[in-house]
Amino acid sequence: MGHQEIGRSRGGLTTKLHVAVDALGNPLRIILSAGQIADIEQAAALIQDQAAGFVVADKGYDSDAFVNTITMQGGQAVIPPRSNRLNPRTFDRHIYKSRNLIERFFSRIKQFRRIATRYDKLAKSFLSLVHLACTIVWLA
Repeated sequence: MGHQEIGRSRGGLTTKLHVAVDALGNPLRIILSAGQIADIEQAAALIQDQAAGFVVADKGYDSDAFVNTITMQGGQAVIPPRSNRLNPRTFDRHIYKSRNLIERFFSRIKQFRRIATRYDKLAKSFLSLVHLACTIVWLA
């Protein structure tokens, strides 16, 4: 089993891209949501039906329900606890260093100016272009 990193990026003022990447930084699943939607609401859908030894995410994904979902799928959550947690969980800081894979993925697809500036008015058109950029990332 490998591991996954999940993260999000704002694609313009009204949308967010939620992405899961594998241990090599290649995209596995992409979800486009409204900009005001919390990151944790898309988290379970990102990892659904994907086996991973580790799921690495930032503090925005720190939720007991999400950690339980990861555990039930046979993985380990590598998510730092939020500062306001009463009982902070421990996490593997060494594995957490690989979270830069998701940041590097977003940097790669934002080299496409239409993605970085969100030229497309329709979400369907924008998501199609993101899928095309992901195909190029997979091939490179």
